[in-house]
Amino acid sequence: MNIFTGSIEIQMLCWSVVLGLVQLVIATTMAAKDQGLPYNLTPRDLPPPPVTVVTGRLQRAFGNFRETFVYFAVSVLVVTAMAKNSPGSALGAQLYFWARVLYVPVYAAGIPVARTLVWAASIIGLVMVLLAAMA
Repeated sequence: MNIFTGSIEIQMLCWSVVLGLVQLVIATTMAAKDQGLPYNLTPRDLPPPPVTVVTGRLQRAFGNFRETFVYFAVSVLVVTAMAKNSPGSALGAQLYFWARVLYVPVYAAGIPVARTLVWAASIIGLVMVLLAAMA
């Protein structure tokens, strides 16, 4: 079985890993650009040089992804291991993933209310998967 033939939940989990890696590369590349190569080659014992507003937002968006991803991943793995996949868990996984994709540019653009609404949509999707696992 590959990512394209697995359940929708597993597909969204795999694509979420890709999204996390993309966010990691973007946030670290922007920070390295802002802070300079000399700082990035150190063991970073000193406080970091400042970053731009957008880089800070991208770093926080990535941090927020890391905070929610573990709960999403566990929920998907549990629903899959228990064979409790359902239309609701599939929809929840898709909602989580697409909301997390949308979250990055919305946060980077600094759209406050939209950012919170998109975050809430991702949490609703995560809870939908979790509820299917607990049903």
